[in-house]
This record gives sequence, structure tokens and C-alpha cells, in this order.
Amino acid sequence: MNRVAVKAEEVPLPPWIDYLSNYIVKVLNILDKDNWDVSVLLCNDSYIRGLNTQYRGKDEATDILSFPLGETVLSEGEEKRYLPGDLVISLETLEENARYFGVSPDEELRRLLIHGILHLDGMDHKNNEPAEPMLIFQEKLLAGLGAERVMMNMGKSV
Repeated sequence: MNRVAVKAEEVPLPPWIDYLSNYIVKVLNILDKDNWDVSVLLCNDSYIRGLNTQYRGKDEATDILSFPLGETVLSEGEEKRYLPGDLVISLETLEENARYFGVSPDEELRRLLIHGILHLDGMDHKNNEPAEPMLIFQEKLLAGLGAERVMMNMGKSV
């Protein structure tokens, strides 16, 4: 069973975090991953900019950062759990990118979640050209989960 922990830093914790967790679990299931514990931190541009500066030497906000860990641990019940790492997502840059690309914030969030999970699984890309194999696979996964939604409010997509 896969598990997801979602927290927020410098932004309120959105009411749709359960949908976010469920979406990540569905992506992990499609990728045939089991016993993964994924951590997601939602934040603002200021917070992610600090992380991007500290860890990547880029003094700018970004949409998502992936911090791979890749450790296997034993839980209290002696069950092996895999800790792939952490995903950090700026909700501000997510909104900006959604406008720029002409997609809904929900679609952009789903794309970022898949993108981050693929990075935690060891995939990478040289650039952001659509012909990159990782990005082709990302879009295939996104299309396959097309009916899924994350940013829900009172039963409606946001």
C-alpha cells in the first residue's frame, strides 16, 4: 500500500489534499510501485525560491522541486517501506504556468505531480522539449488519468 503525506508551508493547506493524495497513489499504482511513502510540500514562490537557491544555485522561483531520497526502511510492523523522497510545489508558479500554457490549474498540478514522481523514480530529462522521453511518458500518464481531478471544492473542479 502506498502512502502520501501532504503539508503546506507559507500557504494554507488546501481542502483538496485527500484528492491530491489519491491521485498520487493512482499514479504509483500505474507505475507498479508498492509500499512507497511520498511526501508533498505545497508552498509559495518565496519558499520554493529559497530552496531552489540553496539546492540548485538558481535564485528564482520554480513550479516543482524533487528531492530524491531512495531509502528502504522497516516500519514498526517490520514492513519494508520505500522512501523515494519529497516533492515541493509552488502553488503561485503553478497558477502562473497554468495561465501561460492555457490549461486549468488542476491539469497543471496533475502534470507536476506526475513529473515529480517520475523524477523520484529515477527518470530525468535534458531539457523541456516535448520530444524528451520522460516528458512523452509524463503526458501519456496524464492522458491516461484524464478523468481524474485533484483541485476539488464542494464537488467541483477548480
